[in-house]
Amino acid sequence: MNIPMLLQHSHQSFLKGLLRTPFRRYCFIFQSSTHLGSGIPCARPFNSLGLHCTKWMLLSNGLKRKLCVQTTLKEHTEELSDKEQRFVDKLYTGLIQGHRACLAEAITLIESTHKRKKELAQVLLQKVLVYHREQEQINKGKPLAFRVGLSGPPGAGKSTFIEYFGKMLTERGHKLSVLAVDPSSCTSGGSLLGDKTRMTELSRDMNAYIRPSPTSGTLGGVTRTTNEAILLCEGGGYDIILIETVGVGQSEFAVADMVDMFVLLLPPAGGDELQGIKRGIIEMADLVAITKSDGDLIVPARRIQAEYVSALKLLRKRSEVWRPKVIRISARSGEGISEMWDKMREFQDLMLASGELTAKRQRQQKVWMWNLIQESVLEHFRTHPTIREQIPIMEKKVLSGAMSPGLAADVLLKTFKSRD
Repeated sequence: MNIPMLLQHSHQSFLKGLLRTPFRRYCFIFQSSTHLGSGIPCARPFNSLGLHCTKWMLLSNGLKRKLCVQTTLKEHTEELSDKEQRFVDKLYTGLIQGHRACLAEAITLIESTHKRKKELAQVLLQKVLVYHREQEQINKGKPLAFRVGLSGPPGAGKSTFIEYFGKMLTERGHKLSVLAVDPSSCTSGGSLLGDKTRMTELSRDMNAYIRPSPTSGTLGGVTRTTNEAILLCEGGGYDIILIETVGVGQSEFAVADMVDMFVLLLPPAGGDELQGIKRGIIEMADLVAITKSDGDLIVPARRIQAEYVSALKLLRKRSEVWRPKVIRISARSGEGISEMWDKMREFQDLMLASGELTAKRQRQQKVWMWNLIQESVLEHFRTHPTIREQIPIMEKKVLSGAMSPGLAADVLLKTFKSRD
């Protein structure tokens, strides 16, 4: 549909036709208003469609046909070739239709560090974001998916739990996506990515999607693209997103800024439990599950449950409507898994009703933005021509002891400020 034809339709048809128009050719710019002049109502401000709105022009005979054309992506990416546009459109169409192969290819695209592929990924993400917001409005503003962060020390039984839990959810009609973050080797940069092999039944389930991702050196173990992967999974129709993090440490603080609920899995008989796990991680947990509560471990599991119930009472209250719970589960016998899901749904319902979940997601968007800014600034610093030449020299001086790390950093930063 071309521009003149679009303008002859009602505003609803106009907006729908606009979203079908290739973004690389046209971009309509309107003021963020709920009316488009001359009493023409707009369904919602254009900013909610993911478009950058700066101005609109009115003539005596109505809206001027010659409209300024631009999108937010236009400011950041170059013109897409026909081949690139077809590639992005193919991924987008397959993704929203629920094709797992397109979802896998889309996540691979956003994980790429290639400059042009990163630009294509942003074009795709923007289209998915527009679709995501439309679906949320159809859903009366409620989130499309329930995001859950899972963590625990090695040996806590995370993969075993996810397989049993995931099969239970898919049997109840849910679509589950598991984003398992795998630590990369500091020496070779490689990862085993073995989570899928330990979830044999779930990986064959057509209503479940398991994506192991390497940390690639990212601090805290959560990949830089985990947020984008969550958005793509939700666009693909998955209504429950599980993010499994690495061990117990910095990764929990990163994943807490991505999920609606943070669940901590702990094994019984670990020894010195309350001292062995950082207080900050316990404070972040919305639900603590003591795993492997079967056989000879039932007694130790009950003891640890009592210890954590007492400990959580001493922590500062983070929500007005929810107090963290401690439960016992067994992925082998299935004991407590269904009750655990009931607690999670109760948490979601209470947080939605109180408005805390919406506010939490808004804060997470802000944190996400600043994380991306920090990453981009650091990359810009490291790739700056002058700095790139100075880095090996400064590193040699630091290694030889001729200069302190702090002084070397100050010198590089001053050079960067003076040259940039």
